[in-house]
Amino acid sequence: MSLMKRLVQGLGVLILVVVVVGLFLPRDYEVSRSIVIQASREAVHARVGELRAWPNWSPWLENDPTIVTTLGEKTTGVGASQSWTSKEGPGELTFTECSLEQGIAYDMVFDNRHRSKGVMSYEDDPGGVRVTWGMTGRMELPVIGGYFCLLMDTMVGPMFDTGLSKLKTVVEAN
Repeated sequence: MSLMKRLVQGLGVLILVVVVVGLFLPRDYEVSRSIVIQASREAVHARVGELRAWPNWSPWLENDPTIVTTLGEKTTGVGASQSWTSKEGPGELTFTECSLEQGIAYDMVFDNRHRSKGVMSYEDDPGGVRVTWGMTGRMELPVIGGYFCLLMDTMVGPMFDTGLSKLKTVVEAN
């Protein structure tokens, strides 16, 4: 058997393995990060529960300077919303929960098709308030969706860390 024929067969087997494994990988993902902020819940919630304050700490603007954000009619409370366009595609976010006691929950849509749920929750901590930023979702893409789910923590987690660090800096400075 020639070397070329073995290489083609090996590549075919590798592709088959990648496809078969991809079919059986989980399609659900969950990412979360936490930080303790030395401040009151009121001070934290003033920055998290008000979409007009997000540009002061959101990591997305720093990561993609082409983002153009449009705020909805409501910018705080249940139903508050924003949408955006960027080189990465359009998206929208809508608060589904918003309280000083619990934090916020939101629905997010990327590219008019990828849906996820996000949360920024507050817990009392001896050092102040523990803020946990989390996101869950499902990738419906055949074969590659499971691979994206495996990488989601690596892709989104550092962005959450950056945003939480910036939030801490902004809140503690005031």
